[in-house]
Amino acid sequence: RSSQQGADSGDGSPGSAAAETPSSEDFSLSLLDTNLPAEAETELRSFIAKRLTKGALFEGMGNVVSVGLSILEYKVGCYYCRFQQENLLEMATLESDVNAPEYVVCFLGGSEKEDTFRLELDKYMQSLKISLDLEQKTLETHVKPYLRSWFENAICPIQRVVQLFQEKLAFLLHAALSYTPVEVKNADERTEKDISRFLAAASLQGLVQEGTMTSLCIAMTEEQHKSMIIDCSGPQPQLHNAGSNRFCEDWMHAFVNGAEGGNPFLFRQILENFKLKAIQDINNLKRFIRQAEMNHYALFKCYMFLKNCGSGDILLKIVKVEHAEMPEARNVVTVLEEFMRETSV
Repeated sequence: RSSQQGADSGDGSPGSAAAETPSSEDFSLSLLDTNLPAEAETELRSFIAKRLTKGALFEGMGNVVSVGLSILEYKVGCYYCRFQQENLLEMATLESDVNAPEYVVCFLGGSEKEDTFRLELDKYMQSLKISLDLEQKTLETHVKPYLRSWFENAICPIQRVVQLFQEKLAFLLHAALSYTPVEVKNADERTEKDISRFLAAASLQGLVQEGTMTSLCIAMTEEQHKSMIIDCSGPQPQLHNAGSNRFCEDWMHAFVNGAEGGNPFLFRQILENFKLKAIQDINNLKRFIRQAEMNHYALFKCYMFLKNCGSGDILLKIVKVEHAEMPEARNVVTVLEEFMRETSV
């Protein structure tokens, strides 16, 4: 069985390691590449071997755990992922006597509580799995640089977007929350990818029903007729057809204030809190709507909630889509829409 192990220096800088060994009962790992000192690399390799022996590594699914290394005074978060090379895995399936090489990649940084980037890192490793070729030429020109760029490519996009947009981040948060289509113009490849990743991370995808999300995308496109346009031709992005609300502006300040520390894990946590608050508000509004179906006072509570939460424009659209097939609730939403229109400034 072959194995690959990647790691970084534990201070947040990117790094990697890889190894190949014959099949063995104890899952011993030989080193292919690393930027850890020899002592720390040996400790990490021993830790991963124990995890392998316990069957704690599932192919293609990363884990984040706390690891203590003697070179550091504190524990760090360790993302590790076991995978097999795509083309050789197919060969092993076709020919039972062929063993597909297996690899383990490890990245160190942050703490074990910073599990919020696991999905991004899983996607990052999926790309490596598809294109992995351990011939020496490819190893030097593709695999090693790819592993060492994990921190910049998988962890830092949110931070870079916050630094780029500053106060204009409120418009980006509003677009993500309202499923408004976004078109990026005159941006370099990395900036365009960063914006796309930020929008995906800030949206409620996976937190609301898939049908609701699809209907919202259609509704927003039909309502606005145009996308929000981000023009990156100048030093600061220029936004057209952009919308915002008090909720997004408040959270924008949380991001901008957090930029002073420059910690990408903090930005991701703020983003998760932003989405959690949005979901809480949606659930509260749904509860009020259920009560309002039989109680006029609850209808007033719905109205006051929408006026005070700061994101009534978006929440009303979401519940309208979700309650489209429920006559009583739909009637409540229609009345709320009329109230909001009449009192809007």
